[in-house]
Amino acid sequence: MLNVIALMGRLTSNPELRHTPNDIAVTSFTLAVERSYVRQGGERETDFIDVIAWRKTAEFVCKYFLKGQLMAVQGFLQTRSYQDRDGNKRKAFEVIADNVHFAESKKSATANTSSVETVGAAVQNSAYTSGNDEDFKEVPIDDDLPF
Repeated sequence: MLNVIALMGRLTSNPELRHTPNDIAVTSFTLAVERSYVRQGGERETDFIDVIAWRKTAEFVCKYFLKGQLMAVQGFLQTRSYQDRDGNKRKAFEVIADNVHFAESKKSATANTSSVETVGAAVQNSAYTSGNDEDFKEVPIDDDLPF
C-alpha cells in the first residue's frame, strides 16, 4: 500500500505547541494550498488542509514557522470518524507530517510575516534545520563557485 502526501502552502495561523498527558509534543495547523489549475474565466481556488505534526517535527514547526510563511510538508493521509455535538457522524481527513521544510527565501518569508515583524525577524535569523541549533553555520556566498 502507498500513502504519501506532498504539499506546499502557507500557514493560516501561528502554530502552537501542545503536549499530550504523556508529554509528547504535538501541533496542528492549516495550510492554504492553491490548486494548480484555474477554470476558464474563474479565479484560482485554495484548499485549506489540516496538518498534524508530532514530537521533534512539532517542536521544529512551532519554533521556526509563523503565519503566512510558505511551508513544504511531506507525510501521509489519515482519516478518523467522530460524532459532532448534534450526534451526527463525521469523518475528518488530516495529513500527518513526517518532514517539514522551508519553501521560500529568508527575504520572502520576512516580507510575508510583516504582521509579526519582530518575531519574524528573529525566526528568519535563526537556524534553518530541525537538528541541533549549534550545528548550523551560515555559509558565505562565494561568486567563484563552479555551480
